[in-house]
Amino acid sequence: MIDTLSRLHYFHNIVKITKHDREARSRFVERFASVLAESGFPRMPARVFAALLASESGRLTAAELTATLQVSPAAISGAMRYLVQINLASRETAPGSRREHYRVHSEVWYEAIARKDQVLGRVETSLRDGVEILGRGTAAGARIAETLAFFEFMQQELPAMLEKWRARKAANSRKR
Repeated sequence: MIDTLSRLHYFHNIVKITKHDREARSRFVERFASVLAESGFPRMPARVFAALLASESGRLTAAELTATLQVSPAAISGAMRYLVQINLASRETAPGSRREHYRVHSEVWYEAIARKDQVLGRVETSLRDGVEILGRGTAAGARIAETLAFFEFMQQELPAMLEKWRARKAANSRKR
């Protein structure tokens, strides 16, 4: 009898810990999604991204995301369309399955920033046109020129910053 009660207590604690972990993960997902949303990220893509990031595998199905976030499949679909478009997540189909899995990449921030290099170039070109059209002597032209200077600075500094990140990451992985 005591052995049975000990086993029940053991399983009860496992379930309690699992439920606690799930609740803690859910709180983190919502908190991180709020931070992203306050920074201008659309709310539902922020929630889906945070859920993927906080999942152990970094990979979930639409059904798992729907259950985790308690939203409709259409909300997940729209959020994933946005995340895929901005390269923060990808869709994958497992061989022999029709189910799509959504995945966040392990180096998601590095990859997203590295791809911004091309975007920054297009922004610079557009800003140069704006300065030329509006004229440096105008208030609008001066604001655009300052914005252009910032983007040129970012474009110039970005490669060195990414290289520093790669070196830091490599050094940290060697320590483990």
